[in-house]
Amino acid sequence: MGLGNIGKPMALRLTKWEGGLTVFDIAPEPLAELETAGAKVAGSVAELAADCSVISIMVNTDDQVRDVMGQILGAAKPGTALVVHSTISPDLPPRLEDLGGRHDLLVVDAPVSGGAMGAADGTLAIMVGGSDAAFDAVRGPLGLMGTEVVHCGPIGNGTAAKLARNLLHFVAFTATGEALRLAEAAGIDLQALGRIVRHTDSITGGPGAIMHRDTTQELAPDDFWVSIFSHVRAIGEKDLSHAIELADRLGVDVPMAHFALDHLSAALGLPKED
Repeated sequence: MGLGNIGKPMALRLTKWEGGLTVFDIAPEPLAELETAGAKVAGSVAELAADCSVISIMVNTDDQVRDVMGQILGAAKPGTALVVHSTISPDLPPRLEDLGGRHDLLVVDAPVSGGAMGAADGTLAIMVGGSDAAFDAVRGPLGLMGTEVVHCGPIGNGTAAKLARNLLHFVAFTATGEALRLAEAAGIDLQALGRIVRHTDSITGGPGAIMHRDTTQELAPDDFWVSIFSHVRAIGEKDLSHAIELADRLGVDVPMAHFALDHLSAALGLPKED
């Protein structure tokens, strides 16, 4: 339930689920589209809950999740699995699991990443928090919607993974604004720069290129990554220093560049050089 920009294409992928699909939303238009695609339309949340063994919830806010959960309880059959795809506050998933458990329901938090395009293509990354039994109950339908379905651990860990992923996303957007101001002051075509960034990130992997370690602790001197990341640090500190020099000359404030220069070593797991 919840057939918005991402929820609707996710539901369209689930029309291929062999167990059938029942949908509900307060808006009539997506319901009509899903019905044409072969889904059954429920008249209420409770009606949907009584009809389904796996319930996917894709609404916007904590309050909306709580409201939907309240309508599900008492209507869903024992053993039903609830999948909360919404990005919610980190303390809510354990409460939902506790509440669902009192009614013999399985609960996972399973936020998604990949946007409407990934939802339409079935290529979402889906980060799942919950018990092994709950994950096993939902992995089949999740596999129709995402090509990277990861069991991140107990309830709440799906949300934690999504929040960490989006922290990177939006901090990067903020740094992008800083870089664009510098480029604009230097007279660079910003759309051309955007093409360059998208092209090179598609080759190098962008920030994900350094995300191969299983700890954020400082690397041991004999670690495989030390020589690689030492090279990355040398290039990064040189280029950040030059960017700050250019910004100073052009009168552009670049606080994130200064922060990055001070903290790049730690981000790479290297000791800061004197």
